[in-house]
Amino acid sequence: MASVQIRGVQKFFGSTQVIRGVDIDIEDGQFTVLVGPSGCGKSTLLRMIAGLEEISHGEILIGGRVVNQVPPKERDIAMVFQNYALYPHKTVYDNMAFALQLAKKDKATIDAQVRRAADILALGALLERYPRQLSGGQRQRVAMGRAIVRDPQVFLFDEPLSNLDAKLRVAMRSEIKELHQRLNTTSIYVTHDQIEAMTMGDKIVVMRDGVVEQTGSPLELYDNPANQFVAGFIGSPAMNFLPGTLRRHPAGAEVELSDGTRLPAPPKVAGSDGQAVVYGARPEHLTLVDEGGIAAQVVVLEPTGMDTFIACRHAGTEIDAVFRERHQFVAGSIIHLMPDAQRAHLFDAQTGQRLLG
Repeated sequence: MASVQIRGVQKFFGSTQVIRGVDIDIEDGQFTVLVGPSGCGKSTLLRMIAGLEEISHGEILIGGRVVNQVPPKERDIAMVFQNYALYPHKTVYDNMAFALQLAKKDKATIDAQVRRAADILALGALLERYPRQLSGGQRQRVAMGRAIVRDPQVFLFDEPLSNLDAKLRVAMRSEIKELHQRLNTTSIYVTHDQIEAMTMGDKIVVMRDGVVEQTGSPLELYDNPANQFVAGFIGSPAMNFLPGTLRRHPAGAEVELSDGTRLPAPPKVAGSDGQAVVYGARPEHLTLVDEGGIAAQVVVLEPTGMDTFIACRHAGTEIDAVFRERHQFVAGSIIHLMPDAQRAHLFDAQTGQRLLG
């Protein structure tokens, strides 16, 4: 196991800069998720850690050693790819044993390590099969087994679940998390799926356009987003954003929406009177009230059994609400929603930064 430090790392492809001075500290044994929209640079950063891409500027350290000029095979890392990358002409056993054979390990060591990994991943009955005889989930487990047998300092995962169906993705999320808890090896996991990030990571690094927007635990990012981008990216359904104007008065502060609706501002909020702001409220933090609050027109009602999801519209702005209770609203009807000011967020309309007093 080893810590990973990323210090001022930049990456250029020609004149195009895709990583813009990234700094990340990953502790020994930590499961860190790099998350962000497609094209944000997370996979490029992972490939630089692996040594598959050159670093234009900055340093990457693994276990305290600068590895900028160290070949991939000497970095003591193991990578699990999106497309499994299995040899189709080799059995499961031989796929898992291949890296150890290249390292010229003796047969007894190879057999012990392959069977140990197979036992961890419930692959014991599949060792003589070929990749074409396996399901997607089984192939992904073989790819992870091939990484486990090497006993690396760091595991790197590059969107390993993106080719699986929804049900299998959920199952494999749990398997990877359980695997990490069992091996306690430093792991860096890349995904564009914020649900994967929230459920799997000890630490989440949110990226956009080659820059780290915020780093923290899943609940830190969910409860205290640094800016509007993070607030909108973390959480499903996404946070609602209502443009308005901050109004200060002796009794406190309110946010006036475009139609004149006034909502209580979050406590200890920064910002000046008359400042253009964006009011953020998560769907589960909206309460149904008889009058007042946000008068919203129901567009779609989606009962899921456990929850009732309601898509609404207010003054041209889309609003989503989630209720644990069951409702039978009719499309086109007007309902009144009151946000929980204690859990609401206020963002500067120009910069997107959260306004904190």
